[in-house]
Parts: sequence; C-alpha cells; structure tokens
Amino acid sequence: MIITTTHTVQDKKITQYKGIVSGEVVSGINFIRDFAAGLTNFFGGRSGSYENELIEARESAIREMESRAFKLGANAIVGVDVDYAVLGDQNNMLMVTVTGTAVTVE
Repeated sequence: MIITTTHTVQDKKITQYKGIVSGEVVSGINFIRDFAAGLTNFFGGRSGSYENELIEARESAIREMESRAFKLGANAIVGVDVDYAVLGDQNNMLMVTVTGTAVTVE
C-alpha cells in the first residue's frame, strides 16, 4: 500500500476516495527508560530509549491505519499527518496518532 503525506501520488490517478482512516497508539513510558533518559539529559546527548519508543509507536499507528484502509478496499493513503502528545498526570504516557485519506489509485 502506498502511504504518503502528499495529497496526490505521483504518476497515479486517484479513482476513489474511501474515507478518513486513522491509527492510534498510547504507550506507557517505564521507570527504566525515564531513568536512562534522565541520565542522558544530565550528561547530554540523545535519548535512544525514547527515540526507539517514538519509532515503535509511530510504526504501530501507521500499521493500524493501513489495516483500516485495506478493510475499506483502498490501495493508498494520502495526506497522512502524524501527531505526538504526552499524556498522564506525570507525563508518563505517549500518544501517537496518524490520520489520512484512504483512496484507490490506478
């Protein structure tokens, strides 16, 4: 399935709009990741544990959106938007949402 942030697919004609599709993932951040990220923050550098969490959450949300588009008979998703949010009383939950338009292309 073609998944793109653009509103068209290069060299393809959109023949049908199937509807808006989305995927959502809410992931808990655990103590060990928080501790490791705190050390990275203190000493400087990138937090690989948080980066990996973001990557996994985004990929899971995209797979969920793709599955929903497939069920509608789409072979592409255009106009995809990825959003991130931190939730919870202590900002210990990560939410990733992806939304796009399921379409069929020639």
